[in-house]
Amino acid sequence: MLKIGVQTKNVVCDEKPAEGFAMLKRAGFSCADFSLNSYLMNKALYNGELNSFFDQSDFELEHFFAPHKKAAGDAGIYINQMHMPYPNYVPNGTKELNAYLRNVVAPKSMKVCAFFKCPYIVIHGFKLARLLGSEDAEWERTEDFINSIAPMAKEYGITICIENLYDSVKGRLIEGPCCDAHKAAERIDRMNAHYGAEVLGFCFDTGHANLMGLDMEKFITILGHRLKVLHIHDNDGIGDLHQIPFTFTKTRENQTSTDWDGFVRGLKAIGFKGVLSFETAPVLTAFPEAMKEDVLGFIAKIGKNFQGMI
Repeated sequence: MLKIGVQTKNVVCDEKPAEGFAMLKRAGFSCADFSLNSYLMNKALYNGELNSFFDQSDFELEHFFAPHKKAAGDAGIYINQMHMPYPNYVPNGTKELNAYLRNVVAPKSMKVCAFFKCPYIVIHGFKLARLLGSEDAEWERTEDFINSIAPMAKEYGITICIENLYDSVKGRLIEGPCCDAHKAAERIDRMNAHYGAEVLGFCFDTGHANLMGLDMEKFITILGHRLKVLHIHDNDGIGDLHQIPFTFTKTRENQTSTDWDGFVRGLKAIGFKGVLSFETAPVLTAFPEAMKEDVLGFIAKIGKNFQGMI
């Protein structure tokens, strides 16, 4: 039976992680997407700002996260995936900033992932197609980055997962990295063959797919066994809102903005055995704090509905 997961962001706090993981369990989750990206925020990176979190030694990072690991285990929550801080490359960033992201943040993220015994870590491909002139040139830069951590992935038994993204140009959203399922499948197969291990897989993001108008059923079917993790969330087709599925409709007759039926058909077609993981952390700050567990419980029930349909 498929398991159900959600982000730890806005639920699990560093001061009392046991309370957050216990809440996730009570709400109906058995898995979690550990929000490692919360420790180095994307908005700060795009502004060229760093903090000292990843300057800590491997020992210090393990000591910091030991309470989280224990709390998850005590609550019966399996950390099945996490998100590396992103972007992994800032197009207009300094050489020092991008070197730090590659040589410090990325390998230490892999070590934290291994410490949690987490099998999957999601990364964002480089958004460089317009700057370099082609998507193929963009991928070469992303592949070079992946090659810098792929040996660690093989050693630790971790699968790095690329994600379908969008980009923004003058206020308009356009396709970002990894929006071509055929190319993604070929690249994953080629890299895994090279390393003799599943060092690369795919994370399918429903919200990003909806923004780009991707055919979810077709995309997922093409990916097949290469699809390892999910980011499930909803939007209005205009902004990356990370809201609860079925929240948005196209008409007053309640035709959903997102093709959830196609999403389900795709997962069913490939015999998906992973976790139905929701990337809905922003939702939790929209409701009163007292309703957090109720909102989480509602999201978990949507997961159970997907589970039954698949």
